[in-house]
Amino acid sequence: MATKKKMTLKFYQNLGKLFYAIAAADMRVRDVEFNKLKELVKKHWLEVDVIEDAYHTDAAYQIEIVFDWLNDKENLNAKAGYNAFIKYKNEQPHLFTDDIKKLILKTAHAIAASFSGLNKSELIMLAKLDLELKKTRS
Repeated sequence: MATKKKMTLKFYQNLGKLFYAIAAADMRVRDVEFNKLKELVKKHWLEVDVIEDAYHTDAAYQIEIVFDWLNDKENLNAKAGYNAFIKYKNEQPHLFTDDIKKLILKTAHAIAASFSGLNKSELIMLAKLDLELKKTRS
């Protein structure tokens, strides 16, 4: 998927916060959720841009790195991760094209559904995310 916008490391790091928040919405992050994220990063997010980090690794891997780091902290503060993403989205609305918004929602839904379907806390967060992304003009 080609985009006309230049993504940044912060963009991918904030996606990691968001996807962690989705997984942690029910106060527990399961391996299957992280595995689903890794699958989707490889399948979709690596194609978004050609930006690399300081180690010459595709910047999209920052999504996994931040998710894993937050999970290792065992913080489970889904609301903080979600709010950090929304703040970033509001500061950088030009990065959120229609294709990117669709991919964000697709990834978030897949992570939430990866462990025995969607629960109430995940559904609420996904609905809020959908509404927030609709506010963003690309």
